[in-house]
Amino acid sequence: MARIAVWAKIPAAPGKRDELAKALETALETAKSEKGTIYYILHADASDENSLFMYEMYEDQGALDVHMGSEAFKALGPAIRPFLGGAPELSFLAPLGGKGA
Repeated sequence: MARIAVWAKIPAAPGKRDELAKALETALETAKSEKGTIYYILHADASDENSLFMYEMYEDQGALDVHMGSEAFKALGPAIRPFLGGAPELSFLAPLGGKGA
């Protein structure tokens, strides 16, 4: 099993970062019970008041597929759309090593 990570930059509409973070709370709670989800952490960008980042790590591609195919994930788009300042940018990563990898 090869772990897979996702680094997502989520741009907020000007002045809407707090609302965007609040709208993502349901996803944060749902991820806690997803088998195969190792990390699902929301970050505020300290230098850009209109950006959030999400770091995710999954046991393998199958766990990521389950997450992205879930009803909760499908509901996320409409929940955050009013607060977005553009399309999220996703990077799919293959962890090579380090603490927690």
